[in-house]
Amino acid sequence: MSVLRSAVTAAAGLALSLTSSALAGAGVSISSYGQRALLIQGGGQSVLLNPYKAVGCAAGLPEPRLTAGVVLANSELSDEGARDVAGGRFLAQPGSYRIGGLSLEGFANPHDRVGGRRFGNATLWRWQQGGLSFAHLGATAGELTAADRVLLANPDVLIIGVGGGSKIYDAEESAAVVNQLNPKRVIPVQYVTGDAPEGCDQEGVQPFLDAMGGTAVRRVGRSQTLPGKLDDTTVITVMQ
Repeated sequence: MSVLRSAVTAAAGLALSLTSSALAGAGVSISSYGQRALLIQGGGQSVLLNPYKAVGCAAGLPEPRLTAGVVLANSELSDEGARDVAGGRFLAQPGSYRIGGLSLEGFANPHDRVGGRRFGNATLWRWQQGGLSFAHLGATAGELTAADRVLLANPDVLIIGVGGGSKIYDAEESAAVVNQLNPKRVIPVQYVTGDAPEGCDQEGVQPFLDAMGGTAVRRVGRSQTLPGKLDDTTVITVMQ
């Protein structure tokens, strides 16, 4: 009986391991909130990027009052990383974290083009989820160093701010980063649609698409699903 029980226990453990492995590589679903915040679900985990208050360049947008396992912010500025908008483990400081099966690496990069003297540092993020590697550069304007490029490597999915202004990459800068990192999917964020709110120094996504001329573009609406393995060709997916 003890041998049978051991065999059953081992089989159950193997099944659980196989299920977990399959889940970890099964891909992700991504939902967009106002071209600024993204919710990534997959691999049994949920990650919310850059929740915001409806101020500044996010004025007039519905605030993403969600709950996720992890909330990753590039900064704690109200329109790109508001701490009290969404529920979940909030991370905005550089470091190595392990939360709910996710391993997340955050490292500092100047938030502006003057070495952080105006807006301090942003935190860039790297992690794996659903079989895909992610890099989150949604809110920064700092030039990447050689060390940054090594840390970010060649992510499967790159989330990058493209709207320009004083603390977000402009079209040419973000296109240069894409070419440096050579991701398989690019999701542009931190841009405006229609007229910019009063006092907002960002522009729309089209200048970035123009700067990436020749790269495939897919307009996917408010949500998209990515499989756990992507083709090597770079594709830009524009979300609403």
